[in-house]
Amino acid sequence: MNQKTKNILKTALPLLLGVFLVWFALSKVSVEELLVYAKNADYTYIILGMFLGLLSHLSRAYRWRFQLEPMGYNIKLGNSIMAVFVTYLINYTIPRAGEVARASLLTNYESVPFEKGFGTIVAERIADMIVMLGIITLTLFLEFDFIYNFLIEKFDPIKIVIALVGLIVLMLVFFRYIKRSHSKLALKIKAFVNGLIEGALSIFKMEKKWAFIFHTLFIWGMYVLMFYVTSFALEETSNIPLAAILIGFIAASFSIAATNGGIGSYPLAIYAAFSIFGIAEEPSIAFGWIMWASQTLMIIVFGGLSLLYLPIYNRRKSLNDK
Repeated sequence: MNQKTKNILKTALPLLLGVFLVWFALSKVSVEELLVYAKNADYTYIILGMFLGLLSHLSRAYRWRFQLEPMGYNIKLGNSIMAVFVTYLINYTIPRAGEVARASLLTNYESVPFEKGFGTIVAERIADMIVMLGIITLTLFLEFDFIYNFLIEKFDPIKIVIALVGLIVLMLVFFRYIKRSHSKLALKIKAFVNGLIEGALSIFKMEKKWAFIFHTLFIWGMYVLMFYVTSFALEETSNIPLAAILIGFIAASFSIAATNGGIGSYPLAIYAAFSIFGIAEEPSIAFGWIMWASQTLMIIVFGGLSLLYLPIYNRRKSLNDK
């Protein structure tokens, strides 16, 4: 398979999957039913959720400057903010293309070499992944009894133990193979893992590491709070337990990687998570669509304005500098 075909598949498959999942979600709850939920929703909480999402994006843009300063690049906050919104907007069209565009914008408007800008984005994603793993671990700790009882109820305990032991054995064998092997796959995996470790440790070497860590925790705190606050928009989801919020948030976060911006997959992921707690299908999917639509609307508005205003903003800056 040549590179052109691979690129086409990388773009087309998530889009096709998203279209299929939208159709599947609408087969569960019709557009007419979704409109009823949307009409009866409390938009105070939806707007508040959008505001919290906006704060997380602004914090991400501000955090990015901490990574660039040690390399001698003091970029304008306006460019950083607009580049972040453009990233999210472009990711709705081509998966992960937004990160490339973000580094390119930094090269065009701030003269930061592409590889350096892209490297900071990779390191930033590593920090986000660590926090996400922390949220998963915290959820497992806080809701251990519920998760344990759910698994025991749904699955044979002996089979669970056998599966866990088998998984541990497979992981040990796999790591041993990767450690000793010199195959292309093994070398790529080792390089990837080493890159993750190096990227994570680099955070503690930067001058404003504590500010970076604060903003990282703030970003994800706003994400969780955004999810929690928006749940009050529908009467049926206004009293769901903390476990449902956390597990629903985790499922929704992973769904974004499945399709472009989580289209189609986002409401279904929330429905799958909420169904564990006996929350009805219709309000679960409706809440998922409200969450996805409100945040997508914000990205389209601010991302679109950023694309239009970026050249104007930088032209004015260059004129003022003369």
